[in-house]
Amino acid sequence: MPAGYRKVSDLPALIPVFPLDGALLLPGCQLPLQIFEPRYLNMIDDAMSGARLIGMIQTTPGGERIRPMLAGVGCVGRITSYAETGDGRYLITLTGVCRFRAGEELALPTPYRQLRPDFAPFAADLEAEEPPMVLDRSRFLAALKRYLEHRGIGIDWNAAEQAPVAALVNSLAFGLPLDPAEKQALLEAPTPTERARVLSALLEIDAAGGMATTMTSRDPCSREPP
Repeated sequence: MPAGYRKVSDLPALIPVFPLDGALLLPGCQLPLQIFEPRYLNMIDDAMSGARLIGMIQTTPGGERIRPMLAGVGCVGRITSYAETGDGRYLITLTGVCRFRAGEELALPTPYRQLRPDFAPFAADLEAEEPPMVLDRSRFLAALKRYLEHRGIGIDWNAAEQAPVAALVNSLAFGLPLDPAEKQALLEAPTPTERARVLSALLEIDAAGGMATTMTSRDPCSREPP
């Protein structure tokens, strides 16, 4: 965890937010981003001159196209890597610090959005050591294998089998092609163990759906046209 944030009172009462569907930032994990929109370039400039904190959050249906409603939970991250390209883009890496409940959004003159976060429900994110993740590893890996086969995705299977459980779950949560609602469910899971259970369930549901589709398409008794 980035130094200096040991309790929720160490975190700011107001944060800029970057609404980006499908992007998952978890405490202690890293999220690389490429920034090119002028309003978010402005946000990065302001963050770099201050605490270097940005809240990543997804959107929900509703609101205006250029100002959609925000999800109820996001994760604040600290800019831990920064580079500028020749054409004016910023390449940054955010390291997750703590999740938050999205509170009041303030009407401020900045081109980007800012809100009051409530970090209190996720104070455990700031603990020096995460609680151990409890997971039926063999069942999880079996579900992962079915999911990957269904999706036609290849991974370094030896690395997956040997990786620490927490690192494996977080890496998959970030990297697998899950839809925004599924990523939100993983973000909101109260504990690392619950996140692992949610991911395991998502893998099993996806693989089961693929198997059902395959069986239906091959059913010789089907009365539907090919």
